[in-house]
Amino acid sequence: MSEHVHHIDDADFEAQVLNSDEPVLVDFWAEWCGPCKMISPIVDELAAAYAGKLKVVKVDIDKNQMTPRNYAVRGIPTLMLFKGGKVEATQVGAVSKTQLSQLIDRTI
Repeated sequence: MSEHVHHIDDADFEAQVLNSDEPVLVDFWAEWCGPCKMISPIVDELAAAYAGKLKVVKVDIDKNQMTPRNYAVRGIPTLMLFKGGKVEATQVGAVSKTQLSQLIDRTI
């Protein structure tokens, strides 16, 4: 896993995401999720590429159920881009690096 991606839990979510000074990409995932594992290297690459402009965090939905429920996460992987404490963009399902880069570029 990339040094630029941090695993957070329900208790850290407000401090790490909602109160962040920089935009935050949140990857809602689970260990058993094949598509989550498929996009994990892409998320790691983009975290390194956007270091200093974008924070990237992962939330394991099996260990942290409150946050996904609060944001109506129904399928995984779900990627949400937060800016100023608000959801600015959402992507459900596995996507290519190009598609995820475009989502980030449009939002930040």
